[in-house]
Amino acid sequence: MTFDNIIWNQKDYQQFLNYLDSLAEESYQKFQQRLILDGKPLRGIRTPILQTIAKNISKGDYKNFLSINKMDRYEEILLYGLVIAKAKMTFSERLSYLEYFIPYIDNWAINDIVCTSLKSFQKHQEDGLKNIHSYLHSNNPWSIRFGLVLLLNYYINDTYIDTVLKLSNMIQSDEYYVKMANAWLISICYIKYKEKTTAFLKETTIDDWTFHKAISKIRDSKRVSKEEKEQLIKLKRDYIE
Repeated sequence: MTFDNIIWNQKDYQQFLNYLDSLAEESYQKFQQRLILDGKPLRGIRTPILQTIAKNISKGDYKNFLSINKMDRYEEILLYGLVIAKAKMTFSERLSYLEYFIPYIDNWAINDIVCTSLKSFQKHQEDGLKNIHSYLHSNNPWSIRFGLVLLLNYYINDTYIDTVLKLSNMIQSDEYYVKMANAWLISICYIKYKEKTTAFLKETTIDDWTFHKAISKIRDSKRVSKEEKEQLIKLKRDYIE
């Protein structure tokens, strides 16, 4: 089924939902449900298939598709985000769509898959960073994770590493998925900028759980030497020599 020549209306969208139902795999749905504990019901459609569908939709009448997408289930929410990421539009338009989309995020999978698809942040880092600041200051934990995962994917570079570490340090949240994202972010900063991140770990005021999880994730990396892993243990706040 192709979607790039459809002028979307409610009838087309209902047929589209029926098509999505036909792609569902019961065994995959059960597997996926074990990994994604939060959020709306899911059909069990593999992500590469949804990526292909979104790419096809984004080449056509994507604005009407987005306007009638009810985002009632996992796949519909994910497709909305993926179409935003893939469609040809100005960066300003993309940010406007994201402002509407982010409140619908209700699990880590949608959050992270859409973030890794938003390649335009690589080309518009300065403008994108302004929005990331607002995401990180939100009361919505998924908005905060969205900002952190964008930083992880597009801002760990010579220009922004100091900013990334500064933003990481300001995160204060008791939400598991926020703390996990921050620990993940710090671990990748260490892989790419060991000296700066080591100095950060010695000075940061982030909570103990995130701090120790970041060290654990760094030590799990095959790109970190045995000697470095031993030194990292000594940075733990509960370390006793």
